[in-house]
Formats: sequence, structure tokens, C-alpha cells
Amino acid sequence: MPDPRARRGIRHPWAALLTAAAAAVLAGAASVTAIGEWVADAPQRVLAPLGFRPDPLTGLIRPPHATTVHLALAAADGDALDRAIGDFLQKRKAPAPGRKVIAVDGKTLRGSRTTKQPATALIAAMTHSGQVLTQRQIDGKSNEIPAFAPLLDGLDLTGAVITADTLHTQHDHAAYLHKRGTHYLAVAKRNHPGLHERVRRLPWRDIRLDHIERTRAHHRDEIRRLKTAAFAHHDYPHARQALQVVCWRRDLGTGKQTIERIHLVTSLPPGAATGSQLAAWIRGHWRIENQLHHVRDRTSHEDASKIRTRHLPRVMAGLRNLAIGVHRQDGHTNIAAALRHTARNPLRPLTALGLT
Repeated sequence: MPDPRARRGIRHPWAALLTAAAAAVLAGAASVTAIGEWVADAPQRVLAPLGFRPDPLTGLIRPPHATTVHLALAAADGDALDRAIGDFLQKRKAPAPGRKVIAVDGKTLRGSRTTKQPATALIAAMTHSGQVLTQRQIDGKSNEIPAFAPLLDGLDLTGAVITADTLHTQHDHAAYLHKRGTHYLAVAKRNHPGLHERVRRLPWRDIRLDHIERTRAHHRDEIRRLKTAAFAHHDYPHARQALQVVCWRRDLGTGKQTIERIHLVTSLPPGAATGSQLAAWIRGHWRIENQLHHVRDRTSHEDASKIRTRHLPRVMAGLRNLAIGVHRQDGHTNIAAALRHTARNPLRPLTALGLT
């Protein structure tokens, strides 16, 4: 991480300030003020492993003032921080065997909006197992589409599968992913009327069923049926299969029934993945909403946060990604409970970061 501070008057190491902020967020700090309070209360046995230097006369470590922490985080390079977090999470735990599946989705930090500037918008790439690989800020005058390729440029995508919502069903995205040696699962909706109509009109009734799944959760019964068909559409690059998902739901309270049909295309050739794998990847895409964005909103109160100074909205989002990723790698499924557990012992965040 580059240190943006002027050389004159530096008292605390840059790495120590960032590591202390990361440890505080791992312990549940949801704001810059809370981070400053956690650092101020940290005992000597915690400050030393974080990298703070002792006073040469007294031998004691004086924690940085809350204002120092605030200014340091506001000046941090968000892109460099997100790259460092992604690299750390990937090196901390080896990926699970099998094909890597990555979800791409964007999120707006609603509380960062001011009268003079729009809210900060971010786009992230997360494995379906819950590990954030990278994140990027979206230009305030643009949207997620131009940020898609730059987001993925630094990742090893060989053989991976990328899932995204219908906004990213773009010809340029499909060509980019093919060039990178990866595959896509793209939703075909009315934003691409020609593609959508051609997939929708395939003789799905005559095509055999590849996968069926029955579940009961959230006060409803659900049956999901998947069919696949070899498919080539010259107007959409490298499409090899078309997919139809029919989702039948019945509300257990009201008895109301709904049927939803979703059509997709993929660059995976027939036989490259089983019906159960394709169904899991389609459904697993929404984990980026449930396991990342929802957790940041509900557990860390991200949308309610009024942090707006310089790079702080972006930096705090990155630190929350780090905390969620570390706790998920350690086997926690309830992030709120994991934060409370870590907060009860000031050494636990250091252990999670590999400092003790």
C-alpha cells in the first residue's frame, strides 16, 4: 500500500494504521469513530503486533489519536487497498478444488450522497463461496458496464465461469471473457430483444429435463426445473448453449402460486458442466447480494453510514469486505455473531490476520 502522507512529522507507521483499522473492523467497528475508539483502547500487547513503535524513553506505545486514523483512512488509495485485500484473502486460504465461479455485481453506498456529488457506487467480483476477489469504484457519471473489464483485468480467470445480472449481458463483455479464457452465464432479457426472443422460442417442451430441485424455505415451497439446448447465435459472441429455468413457487401462508421463466446463454459447450452444476451456478450468483451486500447493509449498517470524506466510503467498504471474507474463510456463516465473538478478545482480530 503506498503511503500518501508527507514525510515530515510522521509518527506512526502507515502499515500499522491500516492494520489497526482492519483489526477494528474485524472486531465489529462499523464507523471511523469506532475504529479510532478501538485503537485507543487497545492494550500494549495488541499495539505491538500491529506494528506501532514504542517510545524510546518510556518503552510504552502511544496509540494514534482518532483524528490521525481518520485522516489516514481518508487518504488511502482505494484501488490499492482492494487489490491488497483480494491478494491477502486468496493467499490466506487455498481455493476449493474444481472450477472457479465468480459473481459480478454493483452496489451504491446510499449514505455517501451529498448535495454536490452522487453516491459512491462500487462493483465487486466475489467467488460463489463468499470470497471477495476485487472491487472497483464506478465513475460517478457512468454505470457498471464500462467498469466490468477493468474490474477483472487483474484476476486469473483461466477456466473460470463468470455470472452477472442482465445489465452485463453485453457483446463486448462476452468477447472480453472469451479472450481471457473464461466462460460466462448471461441472462437473456428484453434489453437484448433479438437474443431473448430467439432463446424463448426454442422448442423447450420437446427438450428433456436436465435438473430438478425441490426446496422449502422462507415460508414457501419451490420447484426449479432446468433445461439446456445446444445453441449458436451469431449476434452474441461465443454462445454455445441456451438454458431455461422454470421456477414454481407456492406461498405456504396464502397458498398463492407463481411461475417464473428465466432464459440464459452460456459459452460452456454441451457436456462441460452437469445440469446440477449449472443450476447451482445460476442460483449461486445471488450470494453476492445475500452474503456480501446484504451483510454490509444489515450488519455493518453501510447504507445508513454518512461517511463522505474523500476516499472513506470506498475504504470502509473494502475493510468490510476483508472482515466478511476472513470470517467466512474461518467457517462462520453468521457474520454478526462472528464480529461479536472477535470483539470479546482484543487478540482475536490479530490471530485472524495472522499476526499472532
